[in-house]
Amino acid sequence: MGLDKLKPAEGSKGKKFRVGRGQGSGNGKTAGRGHKGAQSRSGYKSKRGFEGGQMPLHRRIPKRGFTNIFRREYEVVNVDRIAEVFEAGTVVTPELLRKHGLVSAGAAPVKVLARGDVAKALTIKAHKFSGKAAEKILAAGGATELL
Repeated sequence: MGLDKLKPAEGSKGKKFRVGRGQGSGNGKTAGRGHKGAQSRSGYKSKRGFEGGQMPLHRRIPKRGFTNIFRREYEVVNVDRIAEVFEAGTVVTPELLRKHGLVSAGAAPVKVLARGDVAKALTIKAHKFSGKAAEKILAAGGATELL
């Protein structure tokens, strides 16, 4: 098969329908737009979600829930991942975690969670620690420091 053999699927390319070209075409005079009203005029564009005057879906459905505008989003990292990457005695900071790809490069504060085990004495500096994570780090001979 060559590029010269390519052609559109059978029946997919019809002749362009030319509206408003006389009564004999069957689509003359109002050109399929009906009589009067906004939709018959040029430049008509309905609002997004407009349903012809019926109450739109986004207003028919009840509001649910609550959004706390003071919520703080944390980048989370587990102690097992920290223990895998860093040697004993290392001072682990959020910048170091970002450099090693354990948390994303954004400016969000870092929280350490307790999944897995840690057997190395690490000093970890973060914005927040879960209770269990702090216990595990201290039990391994490490230290936690809040920023």
